[in-house]
Amino acid sequence: MKPGTLTFFCGKMGAGKSTKASKVAHASQAVLISEDEWLASLYPNKISSLSDYIEYSGLLKPQIKKLVQSILSAGTNVVMDFPANTVSQREWFRSIFSEIHAPHNLILIDVPNEVCLGQIAKRRQEQPVRAATDTPEMFEKVTQYFTAPSSDEGFNIIKVTQND
Repeated sequence: MKPGTLTFFCGKMGAGKSTKASKVAHASQAVLISEDEWLASLYPNKISSLSDYIEYSGLLKPQIKKLVQSILSAGTNVVMDFPANTVSQREWFRSIFSEIHAPHNLILIDVPNEVCLGQIAKRRQEQPVRAATDTPEMFEKVTQYFTAPSSDEGFNIIKVTQND
């Protein structure tokens, strides 16, 4: 059986990765797996800092990897709303699809910082539970680690801008 395609996203905090993931999953009839939803469900009220996120995300990833590989191996497409914002995060995604020889797409959402900050402010209003972590200070802290993918990393990169 031909494996499904894995689609994942790179973009700064507030760039619109979750919104785009939902649209792509719906359009491609894929299973959508959201890191935020899993973390909130398994570790409610535990994430209030970047180090908390790194810790709990690390606990989640081994099981998510097995789940995604199983779904892909069954021939179903998967859209992962997990960040691929650093080289090491992207290597984790590579291990998911390469170990089972599944095709992939890395969608790079390239929008200016001002747009990201505006969307973060809007999200704080719409989702008060995120007010503690969705701040300009957190954006600055997280953005210092952001590294856009380069062509020499070998991913199938689809670049989207603000207007896409």
